[in-house]
Amino acid sequence: MSENSEKIEVEGIVKESLPNATFRVEISPGKVILGIISGKMRIHHIKILPGDKVRLELSPYDLSKGRIVYREK
Repeated sequence: MSENSEKIEVEGIVKESLPNATFRVEISPGKVILGIISGKMRIHHIKILPGDKVRLELSPYDLSKGRIVYREK
């Protein structure tokens, strides 16, 4: 299996900004997880603010953390 087929993609809204490019993201009403900016977003200086709609990749092994891979316009 390739790595991408194992990832779970979800969309959510950034609720809070934390240190070290980490965010609290609400993916469904009442379900909040930790989101970390992906490396490409760091390199290209993509700014994320509370209230932004983002796309996350979750690992099937740990559903409490995710990688933020896209910020919706």
